[in-house]
Amino acid sequence: MTRLSAFGLALTVSMLSLAAQASELDDLIAAAKGEPPTTVYAVTGKIVETAEAFSAKYGLEVTGKKVNESGQIDLLIREHQSGNVTGSVSLASDASVIIADLIGQGLVESWAPEDIAPHLPESARNPLVVVNDPHVWAYNSEAYESCPITNIWQLTDADWSRRVTVMDPLDKPAYADWFNQLADHHDGAMAAAYEAHYGKAFEGVEGTATEAWVKAFASNSPLVGDSSVVAEAIGAPGQAEPFFGMLSTAKFRDNESKGFKLAICNDMQPFSGWLYPGLGVIASETPSPNTAKLFIHYLLTEEGIAPQRVDGKVPSDPRIGLPADEASGVAAVMDQLMVWDTGSAVSDIDARQDWQDIWRTSLTR
Repeated sequence: MTRLSAFGLALTVSMLSLAAQASELDDLIAAAKGEPPTTVYAVTGKIVETAEAFSAKYGLEVTGKKVNESGQIDLLIREHQSGNVTGSVSLASDASVIIADLIGQGLVESWAPEDIAPHLPESARNPLVVVNDPHVWAYNSEAYESCPITNIWQLTDADWSRRVTVMDPLDKPAYADWFNQLADHHDGAMAAAYEAHYGKAFEGVEGTATEAWVKAFASNSPLVGDSSVVAEAIGAPGQAEPFFGMLSTAKFRDNESKGFKLAICNDMQPFSGWLYPGLGVIASETPSPNTAKLFIHYLLTEEGIAPQRVDGKVPSDPRIGLPADEASGVAAVMDQLMVWDTGSAVSDIDARQDWQDIWRTSLTR
């Protein structure tokens, strides 16, 4: 009887908690109704249809606007300084700058809904990571039966000179920050990959194994371009010797729309790619704070994040996951991807210029 009573008490508490959460969401919706229209920024064009669906669901007026990482930062700063905050939510902007500068200065704030936060990994709660963007090493499946690369150090060898492509770390700061993440947290793995490839221990006279790799890779004449250039160089059909390279899983949709042959490289040392955190933050001076919170809540649901899931964006809430028909198949290699440490944001931003300088001075075209 005692055990049954304890179970009944726990059930009652759980039901009360769910009722309280529902009431809080209802209160948020009611408060949002009295706020002015607002805009939400994201690096993906899918934000437009997401905002339209949100507006229709809640009877609010929210506009989605695609803005790149640096553009979002610029807008957030200028709008705050002018006192005319148009954009209330920023999604998947420059994570290092958001964490190291904008949150610290009070320009934006991180908020996680009470009903969803307990289900998120602790590392994704503050600052809130809404979704992760996988960047993976990829090859052309028409030209190769399997991935031609097993080790990141192969990309520094003469055999792969002028045959590898990546997005420009000078234009895409996440790539410079990726170098720093490797150096700060995984340099031992980079050194181990060196030994596995060359049959001898890494003995850099100075610097890290990561720095040695970045210098060697840049001097091996990689093709540098935007995401479309990289995707075409790797995946376009009919190539005798297509490029190998790294890109976001979002570009794998070109397999269907353009007939590309992009495939993920499995079991590459030390990683088959990395997960870039898409933070969701709210402008601190927005005149529509409740609408912004409601939109963040919506993004954390299966319905709200659906347009991005089909592009291989990985929801932070593990209860959602990726759809079975996601184009890249990245779900099968999630345990092979480097997980980004947002706790290193200050280090990332402080070292960004150094890594970009190393890249710039080493790059051979």
